[in-house]
Amino acid sequence: MKSSMQLMVLAAAVTLGMQTHAQTPVTEIAFTAEDALSGFPDDIHMGEAAGVARNSDGEIFVYTRTGNPTITLGASRYVSHGGARLFKFNADGEYQREMGQGSYGALYAQQVRVDGDDYIWSVDQMSGQVVKFDQDGRIVMVMSRKPEAMRLPAPLFEQPAREGVGVEGESFQGPTDVAWDSQGNFYVADGMRNARIAKYEPSGRWIKNWGSYGAAAGQFNVVHGIAIDAADNIYVADYNNQRIQVFDTEGNVLREMKGFGSPMAMCITPGPEQVMYVSNSNPPDNLDVAGEIYKMRLDGTIIGKFGKAGKNIGEFGTVNAIDCQEENNLLVGETGNWRVQRVTLQP
Repeated sequence: MKSSMQLMVLAAAVTLGMQTHAQTPVTEIAFTAEDALSGFPDDIHMGEAAGVARNSDGEIFVYTRTGNPTITLGASRYVSHGGARLFKFNADGEYQREMGQGSYGALYAQQVRVDGDDYIWSVDQMSGQVVKFDQDGRIVMVMSRKPEAMRLPAPLFEQPAREGVGVEGESFQGPTDVAWDSQGNFYVADGMRNARIAKYEPSGRWIKNWGSYGAAAGQFNVVHGIAIDAADNIYVADYNNQRIQVFDTEGNVLREMKGFGSPMAMCITPGPEQVMYVSNSNPPDNLDVAGEIYKMRLDGTIIGKFGKAGKNIGEFGTVNAIDCQEENNLLVGETGNWRVQRVTLQP
């Protein structure tokens, strides 16, 4: 009887220990925040900050959902998507100019990235195009083709993924992000109405695809972001599966990471000791939940988190983009609050 009682107490202690460990709060990182951008002309407004990125000089590029409202979707729902515009700011966040005005593929901004040679890449979800600009704003490459007749997709969080689209990387069905490996190959997350990663040579020649719709290893359910570390490991934000999957450059699954909600925006710092930032972003139809940003090691260990849902400076509304060119000096783009915040983390 005594042994049985000791066993029960031990089991209870182990269970309690497991529960305590599981519920251990994540360290809150102290930070300050401010509105990052200024100097807009009177006839230009910010719109939804879908993408934000800096070049090697610290100049800022923002891809926004703004412009003229469009389109009715279905018999009972009106969608006011508007156009997409790419703005350039100096390192202090002062407006300089617009790039790619009237671009054929600029319909619904999703992301902007700057590669290692300071080329600017816009990712447009609705036109299905990824466009590469030089530093003067000239278009030097266009990936995918906007269909001549378009049926607008359902809202972001109601879209089912599709399989078997863009078999050889010729047509994206809702691209969300782009990243580069050490050889200059680039990878497009074609994951809003598709479920794949497409790999290309630096010239734009298609190499391969991987992924399909689902929840198993190597499958996706709304791919929101992609990032590549210095060792060419590829991190994919698998939003509806609430995980980040890690692959090698051939698409082989290495591992998965969880514990940070539904990952939307994702960014990896440069340098020899890289860390990752991931947003647990609130959906557009409920801006009062989640909203925090996690700082993590590349093995998935959570270092800490900061922020919460809200409208005030220092709070976040659907973080769709994070620039972490500097580890403790971030730019955070919000589609829910129509702004970019400059966030400084305290040591």
